[in-house]
Amino acid sequence: MGAAFCKLYGKITQQVKHQSSGCKYTCHAQCRDQVALDCHQNGSINGCPLNPLAQDHLNNNQSSHSDVEKEKELRTHLTCEDIRQKVEQYNTKSRDHFKMTLNTNGMYTGFIKVQLDLRRPITVKGGGVGGVKGQEAFYLPRGSINTLHISSTNTVRQVIEALLKKFTVADNPAKFALFKRFSREDQVYTCKLSEEENPLFLRLVAGPSTDTLSFVLKEQQTGEVMWDAFSIPELQNFLRILDKEEQDQICSITRRYNAYREKLEEAMRATGGPG
Repeated sequence: MGAAFCKLYGKITQQVKHQSSGCKYTCHAQCRDQVALDCHQNGSINGCPLNPLAQDHLNNNQSSHSDVEKEKELRTHLTCEDIRQKVEQYNTKSRDHFKMTLNTNGMYTGFIKVQLDLRRPITVKGGGVGGVKGQEAFYLPRGSINTLHISSTNTVRQVIEALLKKFTVADNPAKFALFKRFSREDQVYTCKLSEEENPLFLRLVAGPSTDTLSFVLKEQQTGEVMWDAFSIPELQNFLRILDKEEQDQICSITRRYNAYREKLEEAMRATGGPG
């Protein structure tokens, strides 16, 4: 039980092992070499001070905050006519049937696609996936994309709740966060959205291309595991999953070494050595 518990703790906490000293960006320890950040601490690089424009250009974290402020300012200054023109431009560029509709009151509705990137199993209510009775934990396929129809007034929190409801997920919505993924200067960045932001507005401003902007649902990235947020059945299910993974690894290693042993014995027989 002690080994399984350590594996469980390590598996859940691996997402918070490394934090950039410059911009405080947090990522998985094993993903450190795959993350491209141009952040620099104290506005300098190699001891040389940077001017404000260069610092803003280099610091990913600052750029993300700057984007949020620009979006808020843009939302404030958009008139009804501006929104109408943007909706028309969006629908013209859209290559599928997921168009936006502008209502007479200035509110608009449309579709967003959310990629699911969940590492832990979700708890599904009875009557959900596979006709489950009661509650049971499932791994959702990582990378699967779900489409939601929302309005311009829907917030990030409401989008998360709608996604969980669509899958009849019983987990607390506070366990999850919505991220936006966008490209800039041949780099791909991921930024957590605040609960009060409006994803459909971001979609409207960015246009319909998911290469320009896409949404990803992930678990919350906290410094410590929130054990109180998990129920006893969830923790028990984690242990069952870990036990199964452990047995699978044992079987895989055993098969591999048996194959090595057979090859060595064949080689020894071929050279006339003792079998």
